[in-house]
Amino acid sequence: MSEMETFKIKTTLQEGIQVKAEGRGHEVIMDEPKSLGGTDTGLNPVEMVLTGLGGCLSICAGMFAKSCNVKLNNFYVDIEGDLDFRGFKGDKEVDPGFQDIRFTIHVDSDSPEENIKKLIELIEARCPVSDTLQRKMNVKGDFVID
Repeated sequence: MSEMETFKIKTTLQEGIQVKAEGRGHEVIMDEPKSLGGTDTGLNPVEMVLTGLGGCLSICAGMFAKSCNVKLNNFYVDIEGDLDFRGFKGDKEVDPGFQDIRFTIHVDSDSPEENIKKLIELIEARCPVSDTLQRKMNVKGDFVID
């Protein structure tokens, strides 16, 4: 693996507000719940952000457990985020994204507690999605008329 890798995703608006995301030969359908005008055929994009965080924390656990001498019997993450829809609706006083995101890592292991704590510290220090969500970064777009 090289030191720098670019990840690419293509999203395509389907019928209504359903979106198909494609990358590396995989496909995910996103949609909104019926209460928000969708057909509820998939998680919505903000739920996918939470999914990305939980997935990344979990993958880090799987990757780093052995080096911390932790045998995982079970590992999962509960995540929730608060979104104030006033920002999405154009209120300049409110950011349109998550106001807060909270997670709880659940670890089932017979390993010593100090090893588990070391694992959690490593996960939180190295999770790329968590890092991305916690810092300012450049996000820029362009458009093309086909």
